[in-house]
Amino acid sequence: MIEVSELRKVFGELAAVDGVTFTARRGEIFGLLGPNGAGKTTTIHCISGLLTPSGGRVTVNGHDVVRDGAEARKSIGVTPQEVALYEELTAEENLAYWGGAHGMRGAALKQRTREVLELTGLLDRSREPVKRFSGGMKRRLNFACGIVHSPPVVILDEPTVGVDPQSRVRLLELVRAQAQAGACVLYTTHYMEEAENLCDRLAIVDHGKIIAQGSLDELRAMLGERDLLRLTGRFDGAQAALAGVAGLEVVQSDGETMLLAAEGASKRLPAIFEKLGAAGCEIRDTRLTQPSLESLFVKLTGKDLRE
Repeated sequence: MIEVSELRKVFGELAAVDGVTFTARRGEIFGLLGPNGAGKTTTIHCISGLLTPSGGRVTVNGHDVVRDGAEARKSIGVTPQEVALYEELTAEENLAYWGGAHGMRGAALKQRTREVLELTGLLDRSREPVKRFSGGMKRRLNFACGIVHSPPVVILDEPTVGVDPQSRVRLLELVRAQAQAGACVLYTTHYMEEAENLCDRLAIVDHGKIIAQGSLDELRAMLGERDLLRLTGRFDGAQAALAGVAGLEVVQSDGETMLLAAEGASKRLPAIFEKLGAAGCEIRDTRLTQPSLESLFVKLTGKDLRE
């Protein structure tokens, strides 16, 4: 349903998106996982037609988003990161507006408006001005506006940012329901737990590039069964001291921080500390992470997702 090939978007000298390639299928949730500023939103804007790509090609439901943009957009429903609602209007009026913008009219629009209000738990508040809604309610209505026209491609850009736990659970259930009904869902997030619990396949994005993609099992397999051990302190000569330790990989070392990957690292801490101590290194802090998407991100980028 979505095919992205070597997508580039350049602003001046900054390549916000640099050679991104992926496909997203009908009935699945494909995630773009990465920190703020990684290029996720720019990618979505290129797919949805809000930005013109600087290079590469994007098709949605078989239609090129540049050459055949009007047809491509007919298949898309977007829930943007920023809430896009008219606060003086009621929930019902907001849905009528966005449904009308997608060509819906009359009884079909009224029926679908009621369906999505009920689906998002807002039916009893449908005739209240949106300015009276809580943040979580606005997020749910924002989602409802994106799916009111029953699009086969649903694009969600950080839809749970700043919402309460109850609204987050409800929103994630709604996202799963879209995929189960056959829609292709493209989902961006910087929440690791959302990506792990929600996405069928995902791409890890950093600095405008995809650094890994696949199913959760495929991504975890890239790390193997190894733990990640992050040490902070003073590590002059540490790499030489650890060079002879079997099954230990120095992922990153900058003199003040060392990132090591090793199977069963917790059991090997005494031996690692002994080697580093003998080399005159000083350890001030230790952090052990078991295999996960987060540890894979750290291994690939050398930093935590939220850094």
